[in-house]
Amino acid sequence: MTQEPAEPQQPTFDGPPLSLEEELAAAKADPEAKPSIETVNESLKDGLNRCPKCGSTDVQLRGSTGMLICLFCRNEWQEARVEEEFGLGEGIDQLEGTVIASGAGDIAADAADMLTFKCEACGAEVVVDTAHALNARCHWCRHTLNVNQQIPNGAVPDAVLPFRLTKDEAVEKIRAFASKRRLFAHKRFKKEFVPENVLGVYLPYLVIDARAASQYWGKGEVETRRWTEKQGDNRVTYYAADVYRLSRQVSFTVDDLTVEGSSERASFGTANTNNIVNSVLPFDTKNAVRWNASYLVGFTSEKRDVNVEAMKPVLEDQLLSIGRSEVRGSLGRFDRGVRWEQEQVDVGGSRWVSMYLPVWLYSYRQESNGLLHYIAVNARTGETMGSIPVSQPKLLLAAFTVGTFLEGIAGAILVASA
Repeated sequence: MTQEPAEPQQPTFDGPPLSLEEELAAAKADPEAKPSIETVNESLKDGLNRCPKCGSTDVQLRGSTGMLICLFCRNEWQEARVEEEFGLGEGIDQLEGTVIASGAGDIAADAADMLTFKCEACGAEVVVDTAHALNARCHWCRHTLNVNQQIPNGAVPDAVLPFRLTKDEAVEKIRAFASKRRLFAHKRFKKEFVPENVLGVYLPYLVIDARAASQYWGKGEVETRRWTEKQGDNRVTYYAADVYRLSRQVSFTVDDLTVEGSSERASFGTANTNNIVNSVLPFDTKNAVRWNASYLVGFTSEKRDVNVEAMKPVLEDQLLSIGRSEVRGSLGRFDRGVRWEQEQVDVGGSRWVSMYLPVWLYSYRQESNGLLHYIAVNARTGETMGSIPVSQPKLLLAAFTVGTFLEGIAGAILVASA
């Protein structure tokens, strides 16, 4: 039983819809977004990254401190944080249009992954496959060569968030995670589980600041009466409610919204458990530093392969979700709930930065179905989540045991009440 107030509020829009010709004219009048934040580290060039104290190129990340360390003189230092260097924590409420940092610019379809450097130390030519690494050792003099200038294939980001957890710490977290789930784990997985095989990998993300306004239209119910009627051997509960048409709108900003920069990692297919990587978010992106390829020495990386334009629908979906959360506090009187029927978002301005984020990763391919399972550890916070192949017979046995136990309890209650 429901009743609806007279003259319910209808969704309203500003002005009549645009014709196709008007939409095309508007699109032509809006210039393409271009990189507007130059993030290239001018103090570094492709080739030898030398220690600022002794000049050695034997430089890598020290995981326990998150700083670069020279393995020759033990000098430690770090690049500047991009938050302060490029003012990324400021002006979000003033953003207009699409602001793209240089490392997040469009990827050239014909960009080569293989780069050839001439070693400044001995003159030998060294090839770097930027699809999988941004460092290479010179095979003659053993100096490390680095890719520091941004290239059009998406491999060099604007910033990098260094590893903080060591491999030993990650191994312990993965071991603890798997141990809690050993009861139902597949016996082959338990036999072949070698957590020491974890790899440190930098995954590509787009980190977004945005200014937005969202609107929602729908119906909300307020319960007015509730009663129970007997139907045969059963009792059925009914309720009466007033149904209201409602609308909400909210303006807000988001700071450091993180989305995948790899189409493969963003894909939730049936052949892998990529969604595990999302479950270890968030990262402390405020501590990301200017790009320096030395942070990647000893780790692997995956390059970004999606452009900003392709990710705008993802941003809009995220903003709509955030907006729904923002207006939830004003819906308390609708005790029967609210059903949104229409929604829209206007992105007044956004800022996009490409960033490498650190993950410790253990993978296991299940032979029976080919499914690739992952256990991931956030290399900053230690948050751990994973997918473990289960033994179906054990699950069925457990379900049967629980069902039998519950039936026994129900029988005991019936006997006691007879």
